Order: sequence, then structure tokens, then C-alpha cells
Amino acid sequence: MIEDVSILQAAAIDLLKQLIATPSFSKEEDNSSALIKRFLEYNGVKAEQHLYNIWAVNKYFDINKPTILLNSHHDTVKPNKGYTLDPFSPIEKDAPPDDLVRRGKLFGLGSNDAGGSLVSLIATFLYYYEKENLRYNIMLAATAEEEISGHNGIEALLPHLGKIDVGIVGEPTQMQMAVAEKGLMVLDCIAIGRAGHAAREEGDNAVYKAIKDIEWFSSYKFDKVSDLLGPVKMSVTVIETDNKAHNVVPAQCRFVVDCRVNELYTFEEMLEVIRSNVQSEVTPRSTRLRSSAIALDHPLVKAGLKVGRSYYGSPTTSDKALMPFPALKIGPGDSARSHTADEYIYIDEIKNGIDLYIQLLNQLV
Repeated sequence: MIEDVSILQAAAIDLLKQLIATPSFSKEEDNSSALIKRFLEYNGVKAEQHLYNIWAVNKYFDINKPTILLNSHHDTVKPNKGYTLDPFSPIEKDAPPDDLVRRGKLFGLGSNDAGGSLVSLIATFLYYYEKENLRYNIMLAATAEEEISGHNGIEALLPHLGKIDVGIVGEPTQMQMAVAEKGLMVLDCIAIGRAGHAAREEGDNAVYKAIKDIEWFSSYKFDKVSDLLGPVKMSVTVIETDNKAHNVVPAQCRFVVDCRVNELYTFEEMLEVIRSNVQSEVTPRSTRLRSSAIALDHPLVKAGLKVGRSYYGSPTTSDKALMPFPALKIGPGDSARSHTADEYIYIDEIKNGIDLYIQLLNQLV
């Protein structure tokens, strides 16, 4: 049994460095899943695997007890072109001299999103793994495809895990409690026109039709504003036509809309409003990632308040949206650093994250 938290902290940081050095893009997580499985087995844990998802339960798992799931993902996005450091080199540097509180930074792709949370939850799981007479079972799941909302991550794994009563989802929240998060619905839109020669008064320009609809998306405000999650937000993120030549009036113009939906609207209500206001054909890619929330009087949230955590509503979506049980999103790091060039996490954030996860669970188990 590892009860020395400092040993767990050191092991977690070392594991994160190994994960940074192991490319693990979504759908390509074979090496990172193998690394996590080896790490757990080296520490005496019987680990299971389904696809690229690794999971384990505490040594004295009791089917008659409620179960807490500790979950984070090990896939990453691809590094953007702004990187000045090798994204796969775990480089540890000091912060600027004026940062007197946090000195050490660990750079690398996935360090903040969500490697810091993942290794902190793994260390927390090891802390409880051999403890007897817990009031809750502790289950760990390191999952794949979170960054692309894929079907072979947590969604594929959950049917293999049995009954889960509550979850902790590790994402960078500065160790504050994201008790709610917006749902995500991505829309593929097509404005239909008619092709013609650009030099003559021919055709029906699909770009001009798309522009009118894009203007509606940019200016329309849904009435209901959530106390925790604020208003619905719609952002046009991609626009394109099939044209390669400058002298052809385009017959089609496609654009993509990223919709972040609060808990006051269903996706179906959103679609009804959108389709009644735009000319373009509108097709949702998925309606799986709905808004989710955990009650403020849930024992896990109360436990967080007891250890000095605050709560808020998150504008970003995570695997929490796919969990059919109450779940709290909380983890070390800062969401503002996610997917940025030269991504990093402070070493102290990982150490403090492990401490706080243990404090939080001690209130329950």
C-alpha cells in the first residue's frame, strides 16, 4: 500500500513525462494505453483493457457498495504550428522570476489537457487501492477519443464497468468544481445556389445565401440564460465551396456551426429555431453531447465545498456529457492552456491536485 503521498506525486510526474513522450492522438492511443496498463501492473494493480481504454477497481471491491469512477483521457489533439518546443519532449523549466508561488513548469503536448488530471487521478487511485473497509468502491478509467468525442472511448467502456453511482472527470479546472457544462452540437450547413459564369449575370451565388445565414447565427440570441452556464453560444467555424476557379459562381457553400447549449434548451428545440430562421440545409453531426449537471446538494459537491473548493458552470464539453450518472469535472491545470502552443502544467499543480483529490474523497470513503 502506497500511503506516502510524496512518493505518489513523484510517480505521477514521472508517468506524465512518459505520456508526453508517447504520441497519443485520438484513435492512435495504442502506445499510451499500453504505457498506462504497464504502470498500473507494475504497482500491483490488476488492470483491464477494452479497445484503447484501461480500467481497474480497488483491491477490495464490493459489489454491494456504491462506486465512484475516477476518469480522465489519454488522447491528445495534434500539435498546432505555433509550437517552439518539441511537443513530445517533456521539458521542465522554471517559471519567470516574478512567479514566486509556482516555479517549475512541465511543457509538452497533453501535459495540461488532460495529462495532469489523468496522472493525478491514477495516483489517487493507487492511494486507495489496498485500503480496506471503504464506504465506496474506487474505479479508475483512463479512456480514449475524448478530444474527438469518439464512440470508442468512455461511451464504449461504460457497458463493461457495471453500476457506477458518481464520477469524477479529470479536466483542467484549476481544481475548482465544474458542476455543470454546456452541451455541444456541431451543425453541417449547406447553402444551395446555381452555378454560372462570374462574368455574366448567371447563376445564383450560394456564398451570398450562406452569408445571410451566417449573419443570423452571429447575431441571434436565445432568450433563456442559465445562472450557471450563461447564454447559448453559436459560432461559425468553417466555410468552404467546391470551387477551384475564380470565374464560377458557386452552386453550394458549406459552413460549420459550433453550438454550445445550456441546460435550458434541448437540441431539438435549438434545431427547430435554427431551421425556421435560415435557408441553408442544417444537419447535426451528433446529439449525444448534451448539457449535464450535478446537484449542488450532492455529497460529492458538499465534500468539495468542505475542502475549500468553489463551483462554476463550464463552457467546454467533456466525457461528462456521456455519463448517465452524476459527475463532477475537476482537475489540475487551466483550461485556457488547452490546445495551445507550448502547452504546459505547473509541477505544483499536479502535487496539489493529488492532495486535493485525496482530501475530497476522504470526505466520502
